[in-house]
Amino acid sequence: MRGEAVILVSDHDGWVPISALQHYAFCPRQCALIHVEQVWEDNIFTLRGQRLHAKTHAGGWMDTKDGHVVRGLPLWSEKLGLIGQADVVEFREDGTVYPVEYKSGPRQHRNADEIQLCAQAMCLEEMLGVAVAKGAIYYHGSRRRREVALDKVLRSEVMRVVDEVKEMLANRRVPPPVADERCRDCSLFDACLPFSIKELQKGKEDVHG
Repeated sequence: MRGEAVILVSDHDGWVPISALQHYAFCPRQCALIHVEQVWEDNIFTLRGQRLHAKTHAGGWMDTKDGHVVRGLPLWSEKLGLIGQADVVEFREDGTVYPVEYKSGPRQHRNADEIQLCAQAMCLEEMLGVAVAKGAIYYHGSRRRREVALDKVLRSEVMRVVDEVKEMLANRRVPPPVADERCRDCSLFDACLPFSIKELQKGKEDVHG
């Protein structure tokens, strides 16, 4: 887990935190440990992320030459059952609503961050009654942003992940560990024990095989 601000399911009964979608898309077991088992540990990456998000979630309104920017905007969707907070939302003079998700680490190979951003956009659409076609992910390390098209494919992914997270939470299911390169920097490594569990499972399969 690399620098993700966390809202726990227990804090908002009946609602799924948007951050849980990012956790699940990155690693279903990570999501379950956080939101089912209520396990949380910090490492250098999560501390960096918390410091970055503390600044953006402090809230505030700033006028710009193209419109205005709102930081720490609360988000929700009754249709999806989601709740969360946007790092930054740009309200441009031409009527464009443009969410920006801040990340302390580098771009991930998986689309977990894109799913989180798209879920935020879908909340904004329901809240404001406007279409949100694009957004961006800002990488604090490089001081660069990458624009993301919030197309039908990505929206379908959001819907799939929402359904799977709700099923996992309802059944209090904890998936098996992935035990791959994702585990290296995860703050929950000691709680998850991915490679130890994988070895135990392999040993059982060898015995019964």
